[in-house]
Amino acid sequence: MERRLAAVMIADVCGYGLLTQADEEGTCARFQADLHELFEQSIETHRGRLIKTMGDGLLVEFHSVVEAVRCAVEVQRVKSDSRGVDAGRLQFRIGINLGDVIVEGDDIHGDGVIIAERLQGLAEPGGIVISGTAYDQVEKHLDVGFVFLGEQRLKHVEKPVRTYRLWLDEANARKPKARAHRGRRWAALAAASALAFAAAAGAAWWRPWQPPADIRPAQAVNFSQADKPSIAVLPFANVSDDPKQEFFANGMTDGLVTELAQISGLFVIARNSTFTYKGRSVTARQVSEELGVRYVLEGSVQRAGEQLRINAQLIDSLDGGHVWAGKFDGSLTDAFALQDEVMRGIAEALALRLDPDQQMAFGRKETAVPAAFDAFLRGWEHHRRTTPEDFAKALPYFDQAIALDPAYGRAYAAAAMVYARIYLWRWHYQLGITRFEARAKARQFLRMAQKHKTALAYQAAALLAEVDWRHADALADLKEAIALEPGDSWSYALTAFVLTSAGRPAEALPYIRTAIRLDPHSPSFFLYVLGLTQFSLEDFEAAAAAAKSSIALNPQDDGPFLLLASAAGHLGHRAEAEGAVARYDALRISRGGTPVCISERPPLDLAQPHASEKLYQGLRLAGVPETLMNTDVSIRDRLPADELRSLFFGHRLRGRMLDSGEEHEAVVSPEGIATLTGDWASLGAGRMSNVEVRFEKDEVCFLWLKTTNLCGVVSRNPGGLSARENEFIWYHGDRAFTFSQVR
Repeated sequence: MERRLAAVMIADVCGYGLLTQADEEGTCARFQADLHELFEQSIETHRGRLIKTMGDGLLVEFHSVVEAVRCAVEVQRVKSDSRGVDAGRLQFRIGINLGDVIVEGDDIHGDGVIIAERLQGLAEPGGIVISGTAYDQVEKHLDVGFVFLGEQRLKHVEKPVRTYRLWLDEANARKPKARAHRGRRWAALAAASALAFAAAAGAAWWRPWQPPADIRPAQAVNFSQADKPSIAVLPFANVSDDPKQEFFANGMTDGLVTELAQISGLFVIARNSTFTYKGRSVTARQVSEELGVRYVLEGSVQRAGEQLRINAQLIDSLDGGHVWAGKFDGSLTDAFALQDEVMRGIAEALALRLDPDQQMAFGRKETAVPAAFDAFLRGWEHHRRTTPEDFAKALPYFDQAIALDPAYGRAYAAAAMVYARIYLWRWHYQLGITRFEARAKARQFLRMAQKHKTALAYQAAALLAEVDWRHADALADLKEAIALEPGDSWSYALTAFVLTSAGRPAEALPYIRTAIRLDPHSPSFFLYVLGLTQFSLEDFEAAAAAAKSSIALNPQDDGPFLLLASAAGHLGHRAEAEGAVARYDALRISRGGTPVCISERPPLDLAQPHASEKLYQGLRLAGVPETLMNTDVSIRDRLPADELRSLFFGHRLRGRMLDSGEEHEAVVSPEGIATLTGDWASLGAGRMSNVEVRFEKDEVCFLWLKTTNLCGVVSRNPGGLSARENEFIWYHGDRAFTFSQVR
């Protein structure tokens, strides 16, 4: 009996039984036509061998699994192109496996064939599903994407099988690319390649299409059956005499998480989840049970001036024993080399095979300037906290790192990401810049960052593309990010975010669940994206639950409140919906903003009109008013005419637009003649002179050239400050002009 390794493809006609009942001869004729005119030609082109036809299916053997997948893709794309042209066309499901087969004469059978047969049963009509063994060989060589479907238990197959669906959309296909030499992850924010590279590793229990009641494992993981070892890196303790070196210990931990995540065959939990254990006394078993990993790495960092000492030990949670331990001494210039020594020790202890690119990556440094690395880590410590105030503190450190080392690619990428997120989340107002200045800064730093390829740079580029609704560009950038750092949970979360925004929430759901598996103690943004995706699928109960979980993690983020309000509105939970709106308004007002209204078109990241209208419909059901003029704040804090005169006449007024951050100014004489600049003078190309200030009932009007009359009410801004020049708001139509007296 002969055995050999083979790439096996099985194709099956969808609904063949029903088709033959309706038209037996026609169906058989179409099958024969597809067999001879399409399959046989493609099989020959890709050097395969048609073993046999099986009524409504085919069994094909290839020497190369890459050629097998190319053949399948070619067939399905041809069939897809005939959609709408050939009304009677047949649709096929295709499964491909690389495995051991038994050869008997011209026939083959065995587990390799059985798995391929089961995989085609998982495929959608017109789709292709491949096994993990096939994926490992083809993912870098084909212009298609891959969506991880989880580890499947297949009939008559003993162990779970990793499975991947091919994404055949050529517009979003990933071109072949080599593995990155050295990418370093960012710890704070994909398209369809390699979704399970990380997620399959330690999670035989996990199913991305089944919404879990809890993001933690529902049952103990059987690590003896896992096909890849899994690890969590606990925050290294700072044992230096100086407690201010905490940032350095955190940075070294971040670096280890990033580098370990790039080793083939190792599943690494994201740093956001492991840092929840910082300062806590926990056992390896506890960490294992909560994060679903077998191995736990812990250690310490000691820094004295320019000298470093790193202690690390790898613990097996099954018995609590030390698998490996090491102590490494060096100077600050050796920081990356010391990280590499730790990684080598872990790789050897777990018998992990390092590919040539990973071997070459050892010894490379992201900067050769110790002071630049030190400045970067100080900035990164603020960056990971993800608040407007910390972003403002992070930027000078990144600027300092770049000044010390103008070739420091990761510092450029970090600065680009900060500005991109300011632009996306409209935090420009808190930082005293315009929204367009934030975008210009992001692009400026991104141009330099892209000279040194990192996942962080691609993520920043994706955010900038997504804000402008360039979904295809954003997805392409995220594919590159995942290829560089396949263990970065944020790339998967961002992919779900983009897909949901683009109106493809069903495709987004597996990605956000992969992000949550990689980062079980997920940041609030992940749960917000999960809720947004479920809202787009009109699962309002699940959307409301995810929004509430996101709020619990970060009650200072206003977006989830609007999501909760709309979902609760659709569910008829009026009290809960109104409460969410009230909390959203309170946050906005405390930051100098205005209450929510429909005409403001509050941004909730949904680009498709039908999806955004569903959101606004829910907000209306939650009691959100149509215009700013109908809000309680506008009515309650409106200024009477006598106060308006003393506020305007004889004073210089200055402020910023809430939506764009653009400045505007009015210089009003004691007689009520004004010169307007900025957005107050948008009709006059940025400057309007000899403008008459008039009061009509409770409105302030600017009469220009005796023909143009711009009117609006003025209210006190409950969250305004003189220092921010936003104590008052002039409402003109649906726009809000904040301002203060500056003279």
